Amino acid sequence: MERVAIIGASMTQFGQRDAWIRELLAEAGEACLDDAGVSPLDLDHLYVSNMASGEFEGQTGVPNALAHDLGALPAYTQRIDQTSSSGGAGIYAAWQSVASGASDLTLLVGGEKMTHETTAEATDVIASLTHPVEYKHGLTLPSFAGLTARRYLHEYDAPRESLAKVAVKNHRNGVDNPHAQFRKEVDVETVMESPIVADPLRLYDFCPITDGSAALLFCPESEAKQYTDEYTVVSGIGGATDTHVVHERDDPTVMGAAVESSELAYNMAEREPEDIDVAELHDMFTILEFLQSEAVGFFEQGEGWKAVEEGVTDRDGDLPINTSGGLKSKGHPLGASGVAQAYELHQQLLGNAGKRQVDAEVALACNVGGFGNCVITTIMEQA
Repeated sequence: MERVAIIGASMTQFGQRDAWIRELLAEAGEACLDDAGVSPLDLDHLYVSNMASGEFEGQTGVPNALAHDLGALPAYTQRIDQTSSSGGAGIYAAWQSVASGASDLTLLVGGEKMTHETTAEATDVIASLTHPVEYKHGLTLPSFAGLTARRYLHEYDAPRESLAKVAVKNHRNGVDNPHAQFRKEVDVETVMESPIVADPLRLYDFCPITDGSAALLFCPESEAKQYTDEYTVVSGIGGATDTHVVHERDDPTVMGAAVESSELAYNMAEREPEDIDVAELHDMFTILEFLQSEAVGFFEQGEGWKAVEEGVTDRDGDLPINTSGGLKSKGHPLGASGVAQAYELHQQLLGNAGKRQVDAEVALACNVGGFGNCVITTIMEQA
């Protein structure tokens, strides 16, 4: 099976935007096509990663609308909804379309418009992905995060400050990301004194509500040089699911879908965790960076917090994690987040990440839906 190349990438400014979903998607899509010098008329497939444009904005049918707005007719279109891992699922679908030979040129655009809703309204839309019984009892994703964080700190004797240091690190990285929602450093004291949201997690342990969009353009690797000398390849990708009912898991501190999906991705790429030079993990909550860094094999179970304490995951550490600022600082427009993870890794592998640049030839992205209900892991490499 031929490898699939990424020949163009873009992302909009993340944060509070006046633009609505169609405008956000078109902004990223046009920029991505411009990045590769490709006409929209040449697209075979056009995919849109989006969780809830109908619920947030009353706008459905966004892929067809985007094809019209970009002038991409008659490209085949499809919407990819896999909750907050819609972006990663979109990468999987775009990779499949090219690897299978169904498409020679596939544009993926991920986006979400959220900030016009109140925090309670947005949280309720997101909470609709939980099991109906859990939802009926008032459980939300932030409450799952608080319960899991308490269990993790107890089981592995981790200090509460180690979670705060994830927020400090990712905010520090976000300062140098011009697309990030928050470009401001915070210290441990600020995190520890912020308001409690779901004990023991506080305000600065959570990512913000965000508007934004990001895009990637895919083609067979054998055809990439027709368009550009600067491209990366998807060398491995895997997707997996875990129990819908979170409390049915044997150990809530183990993200089973991240374990399974990363094993699939490593096998396809013929790589090991030790080969990864830089990673983007789904830090919707600070505790998730610990859980994913262990699930994808970077650290032993219960050891992820020590890596943060020792600076291993800092930008100048042995394994930089979330050089973009992560969801914590860059922002989390649901359908765009997985695509934006790949955008950051694409820039890192091409040496185009500016002040955020690290030494990297192989990279990994882990995009999580729900509270680990579904996960996509992608491995990207220099061409």
